[in-house]
Amino acid sequence: MRHILKWLTAVVFLGASFSSAAVTPAKPMSDAQAAKLAQRVKAETRHAWRGYWRHARGHDALKPLSRQPHDWYATSLMMTPVDALDTLILMGLSKEARQAQELITTQLSFDHDIYVKQFEVTIRLLGGLLSAYQLTHDPKLLALAQDLADRLLPVFGSPTGLPYVEVNLRTGAVRGKVSNPAETGSLLLEFGLLSRLSGKPVYYEKAKRALVETYARRSPLGLVGAGIDVETGKWTDASSHIGGGIDSYYEYLWKCWLLFGDVECRQMWEASIPAVNRYLADEQGGDLWYGHADMHSGERVRTQYGALDAFFPALLALAGDTDRARRLQASSMKMWRLHGTEPEALDYARMSVRGAEYPLRPEIVESAYYLWHFTGDVRYREEGRELFNDFVRRCRTASGYAALADVVSGRQKDEMESFLFAETFKYFYLLFAPREALDFRAIVFNTEAHPLRLPATGTASHAAPPRADQQPGR
Repeated sequence: MRHILKWLTAVVFLGASFSSAAVTPAKPMSDAQAAKLAQRVKAETRHAWRGYWRHARGHDALKPLSRQPHDWYATSLMMTPVDALDTLILMGLSKEARQAQELITTQLSFDHDIYVKQFEVTIRLLGGLLSAYQLTHDPKLLALAQDLADRLLPVFGSPTGLPYVEVNLRTGAVRGKVSNPAETGSLLLEFGLLSRLSGKPVYYEKAKRALVETYARRSPLGLVGAGIDVETGKWTDASSHIGGGIDSYYEYLWKCWLLFGDVECRQMWEASIPAVNRYLADEQGGDLWYGHADMHSGERVRTQYGALDAFFPALLALAGDTDRARRLQASSMKMWRLHGTEPEALDYARMSVRGAEYPLRPEIVESAYYLWHFTGDVRYREEGRELFNDFVRRCRTASGYAALADVVSGRQKDEMESFLFAETFKYFYLLFAPREALDFRAIVFNTEAHPLRLPATGTASHAAPPRADQQPGR
């Protein structure tokens, strides 16, 4: 009898788990209901920040299970405070924002004899400092941003102009010659904005050259690979996809056009997206996925999609292709609902998990937010509620939020990356908050979700995105 009861309980649980996927709510979410969800997100952000403040203040991150601090390198670079500050400001968490800002302006220094990953430091720290400066007008934040950028500039000293992977912040020595398009081509938003704010064109020029040199090495089909030698410019990995290691390269082609009006960036996007949609898009059982293909032949080499690929509906929607964005977001939700949290990697042909971790990634929420913004379709807020409820249920701890080591079992991992604040909480909040919480038309998010705006006009160039039928690759 006990076995029968257990079986019935399991059936009821599974039915409840998938009910939100199968049944459209009788009444669409009202603005008042959404506002309550925004307050819940705000409360959970405060909960996670308090855990950081109590147990890891001044360090890069909190280990939420052991309640111990964690630093990326031999000394803290304040990853969590810098990544969190603009989110805390946007949410109106004034006390927490003051705590973060004071930590940064009184304790953060980049004068350390350590090698750092230039890409992560650029998107998290340089992007975070620039965004926070634009929100607070605190000159100390801009001074820190310029000091950091000056220390990063030696990475562009390769024969090709493609940046090395790591740089020593004190000596300027570089290392790591095998990189990828995301790390070579996703620097222009941050460095370019610093050029506008400082009046020094060198930042824009170095990052723009790196983006162009990456694009120039695409295959005759128009695809880029997953690995490139920055000294020779030769590809070391011919696998092409939209996931980690390539993802933000495509993102920045379009966003650099939006933020700076750089026509060459738009032209590179328009030359690239048809190949992405032709060779990487994959129809499986009526669903749209984006998999892996050989950059030279276009042959499918892997039916893999994952958490990092789930940003692509947002980018498609931003570029005007909402039809394709809707279909791909539906696939992302199918991936999430398989186990109640998205895996790092999924074989979509077999619907089997290849990488079971969930590091608290934001991309599927990001896409729901963009689609809500551009379509006004309430289903994306409903999806957001489902995602948020699962997220809290599986990842919340007494001191913050923990990554999942295994989305199937729900086993937690003692990690709370700074992008939880920069991206995941921010996108959840903006999805539910009133539209006036952030003027989406006036900013461009970097790949770490730091909102950036041009100082001259205050308005980005995507106030009226082009129609979907005008987009290449359709």
